[in-house]
Amino acid sequence: MIYLRETHSVIGACEDEFEAAMRDAYLPALAGTDDARLISYSNLAHGTADSYQVITYTAMRDGAAWESLVRRVDDGDMRTLAEKLDTLRHDVEGKLLIPLHWSPVREIDLDSIPTTPQDHGLTMFIEDTMWPHEGKLEAYVEASGAQLVDDYDASFPSDVGFRQDSDEPVHLVDFEAAFRPAFGGHRRREVILWQRILQPDTFWDMIRADTPEGMKRPGQWMFDALELRDQWRSRLLRAASWSPLA
Repeated sequence: MIYLRETHSVIGACEDEFEAAMRDAYLPALAGTDDARLISYSNLAHGTADSYQVITYTAMRDGAAWESLVRRVDDGDMRTLAEKLDTLRHDVEGKLLIPLHWSPVREIDLDSIPTTPQDHGLTMFIEDTMWPHEGKLEAYVEASGAQLVDDYDASFPSDVGFRQDSDEPVHLVDFEAAFRPAFGGHRRREVILWQRILQPDTFWDMIRADTPEGMKRPGQWMFDALELRDQWRSRLLRAASWSPLA
């Protein structure tokens, strides 16, 4: 399965119109075939990075499905829709992703993905993008898998320094998916992680404080991973109430 991740730089005055076009036209247009579905529409939270940024994920069954979608957009039934979307945004950047072999989410049953707008509460996510050191990509993939899957329980030890009301570990997020660019689909040395925020109040405490000393010691991933990478970008995303998966 291949995932198309797109960053849409939306024209501010067209924010609502762009979302409506994605919800009422793009979402059902993909349902015209059985090999591609929009699975996520999220807004980058204002005040955390560039303004009016929308992140979307489209799941495609395989390479043939990607080619089919390309042809529909370039000179087929979705061309007019693509042209309309272009009038509502400054730019759009895409990358083709494949799930890491240890990702909790790898294959999606496309038939189960809603093709009409949903109605659910707003959900916050962290999308982390990492760039391992040169020559360390595969080592980072394996080490992060061991940390985030084999030993991961979405908790931080009770002594790392975050505010809490008990001695129990702080359970901040659920780790949901991990991706890397498909060959030729973007820069090679990149890993993307998706995490659902479970405790917003405690999460805000983490944002407004320095990294606790308890997380900067051997045995903690924030420390051990420095041998493999030391740069990443975190995006705070708010899934739309109609987003198919949230």
